Amino acid sequence: MMRKIGIPYLVLFFMATSVFAQEDLKTVVAKKGDGIYTLLKNFGMNPSHYYSDFVALNESNLRNGKHLYEGKSYKIPNKNATLEGNDESKAAVNGYPIFGEKHATVVKKSSKLAGAVYYLISGHGGPDPGAVTKYGKKLISEDEYAYDITLRLGKELISHGALVYIIIRDNNDGIRDEKLLTVDYDEVCYPDKIIPLNQLARLKQRVDAVNDLYLQNKGMYQRLIVTHIDSRSVGQNIDVFFYHHEKSTNGKRLAESIHKMFHAKYKKYQPSRDYTGTFLDRSGLYLVKNTLPAMAYIEIGNIKNKKDQKRILVPENRQALAKWISEGVLLDFENK
Repeated sequence: MMRKIGIPYLVLFFMATSVFAQEDLKTVVAKKGDGIYTLLKNFGMNPSHYYSDFVALNESNLRNGKHLYEGKSYKIPNKNATLEGNDESKAAVNGYPIFGEKHATVVKKSSKLAGAVYYLISGHGGPDPGAVTKYGKKLISEDEYAYDITLRLGKELISHGALVYIIIRDNNDGIRDEKLLTVDYDEVCYPDKIIPLNQLARLKQRVDAVNDLYLQNKGMYQRLIVTHIDSRSVGQNIDVFFYHHEKSTNGKRLAESIHKMFHAKYKKYQPSRDYTGTFLDRSGLYLVKNTLPAMAYIEIGNIKNKKDQKRILVPENRQALAKWISEGVLLDFENK
């Protein structure tokens, strides 16, 4: 398969940006040890609210999109800055090839998640496709569908101003609108590392990637979301369910917030049946046990069950799943 030309090192995190009126903006020269949070606080501004605005103004003058250069001047957002007019295209952010050509533009919906950092891990990848089964004569695999849902979730979070790191990446797939997603083995782990065959090595690699980034982003609001698709007997239909670490109050709240959102959505769209998804402690899982950010571990459904296959195979359903998860994330952030 021919690989599309992407930006594997620079396009590793994303955020939604705004269009600003440029007149009369204050500037400040960064000193040694200054960070974006420090500068904003010095100007009496809430870093969580104005973080993405600051980056939008200064993106060409930041190292790795988030670090200040000592001695360089930076513009401070106007506290009254808003999107100019109501033209939706003015709130659009281009240049996210990880989402694929058709989905590379992100339209800003709000700044509700400004200052928040999310690490997104889709299960398996590389030499390990995860759970597999046949749909007709075609092989379908867990990693392809978990990845597509993860990308859709990432785009939703970015549209609300979040900083998003896609940890398991496939630089030539993007968001796909097909029912049957081709199985491949070219996924890599942040920043661009080959995923090892050994299971423990694979898990440790993604744990290290998240924990390193967590320490780099110390002081910011950080969460991890892991997405998997289960494999059970053909006849077992399961609802979306969630895991968290037993000692993590924030992780439990995140999982519970998404769970509440799914319960509400099922009640609205499928009132004739009960939603049986749960959120449970699974502290023994390697990713749950060893990652530093508070996290929610999501199982989307049973890849072998016909009803659950409809949940993941239909692209509109994958989009709905991502949207519902993002709304649960918003609920969690609002209640922080």
